[in-house]
Amino acid sequence: MKNILVPVDFSKPSENALRVAAKLAQRNNAKIHVLHVIELAESLFGAEQFNVDDEQIIFFMKLAKKKFSDFLDKDFLKDIETNDLVEVGSATFGIKEAVKDQDIDLIIMGSNGASGLEEVLIGSNTEKVVRHSNVPVLVVKHDIENLDFKTVLFATDFELENVEAYNKAKTFADSFGAKMKLVYVNLPGNQFYSTSEVTNHMRNFLNEVQVPLNHENIIIYNDYTIEQGVLNAANNESAELIAMPTHGRKGLSHFFNGSIGEDVVNHSDLPVITFKI
Repeated sequence: MKNILVPVDFSKPSENALRVAAKLAQRNNAKIHVLHVIELAESLFGAEQFNVDDEQIIFFMKLAKKKFSDFLDKDFLKDIETNDLVEVGSATFGIKEAVKDQDIDLIIMGSNGASGLEEVLIGSNTEKVVRHSNVPVLVVKHDIENLDFKTVLFATDFELENVEAYNKAKTFADSFGAKMKLVYVNLPGNQFYSTSEVTNHMRNFLNEVQVPLNHENIIIYNDYTIEQGVLNAANNESAELIAMPTHGRKGLSHFFNGSIGEDVVNHSDLPVITFKI
């Protein structure tokens, strides 16, 4: 982990994300790239990109650069290499470009969460990044005073497509010396499976990732939704971090089926790290 990206809007959640990034940067001798995107109505700049040729836009860019001087003047950033970036356009496009241009290994974002119609119809930039990012995204609601994870809960359906996400999550957990527990959420109705059925389903995945099938490593949790099951299991297991794969659904598929990763990010008080599969 050599390059960490922190998208900011100069808010308190942004500062929380920056604090967490500083602690990770110190552990890994990494560089922090702090990005502010000046977002405009899409009708003004097209689908994803804006060509900066307007005096007002240049003014806003200079203003953002000035804000950086205050925002980055923090004691916790001393001795950490930082790089401030200002882009104009959509946040998702700006973040995507920064990830590519700066060779980003991890995105850290602050979030207040969302609920009701705002969550369904508008969504937050954090949700969009979780949905689209090809690099891991760590979402935090608060500063993490002692960044020393002991237990990481990895939510999975034990499909083989999740193996790569598990391996990345395990590498992240190992960097803290944390124990990784895998949770499967069993749902009522026609999505319910018996213990023997779930166990048989797990075997190929566990053999692939070389994890023993026992109660120390595996949790089968019964709940009404996957989101509730993940959050309740994390609470019961005293986990400090939730890790999970995300499918990055788009369009109508995302609207009707939702994204469990985004739902957990929205409603978890714990930090959540997602891995695109």
